[in-house]
Amino acid sequence: MDSPFSALLTIISQLSAGLVYTLGIFFFTLIFSLPLGLAVARGRMAKNRIVSNLVRFYISIMRGTPLMLQLLLVYFGPYYIFGISTGKVKLGVFDYRFIATVIGFSLNYAAYFAEIFRGGIQSMSKGQYEAAQVLGFTKMQTYFRIILPQVIKRVLPSVTNEVITLVKDTSLAQVLSVTEMFTAAKMLASAQVSVIPFIVAGFFYYVMNGIIEVVMNRIEKKMNYYS
Repeated sequence: MDSPFSALLTIISQLSAGLVYTLGIFFFTLIFSLPLGLAVARGRMAKNRIVSNLVRFYISIMRGTPLMLQLLLVYFGPYYIFGISTGKVKLGVFDYRFIATVIGFSLNYAAYFAEIFRGGIQSMSKGQYEAAQVLGFTKMQTYFRIILPQVIKRVLPSVTNEVITLVKDTSLAQVLSVTEMFTAAKMLASAQVSVIPFIVAGFFYYVMNGIIEVVMNRIEKKMNYYS
């Protein structure tokens, strides 16, 4: 009979494959959703009313419908709407289930990040733009060298909250049969008739969020330069 420690190591080993998918969804979503969110925020504040209203509608849809539903639409949409089979679609080692998961998460979180960025940008006083213009800065220089660093400093706490939520939301990938960590834990718990796999998975989620909180706090302290 295996010792409790040996059994625990076995559970951790079996959850590791799911952890890789969880981390993949997390990192790819951040890579795509943060810059997309910034672009969406700019579109939301565009002077062109058509562009602004279209972006507002996109944000409304992303924030007003369940992420699980959005994942299903991204995965099944190409086939049911356009008749395109995605069964053999692959990008390197990633199949379309994983690709659709990242697309769905990125589109959803970009909408939330966009509103956070928009609030930060609009909180900046017009005096800073005018001062930059007097000093000879172009609009691009003003935005990237003066405004954006201060915006990042102001929105970091809100962004941190969304990033922590993202870690937990990765479990929703199970709707597309992506075997991320929570799904692996559920399968293992069912096979062993035990809650230990859930406890171990919960510990992993907690540690990941703890690391994120530490990293973001350090970034926030470094950004105090712009206070």
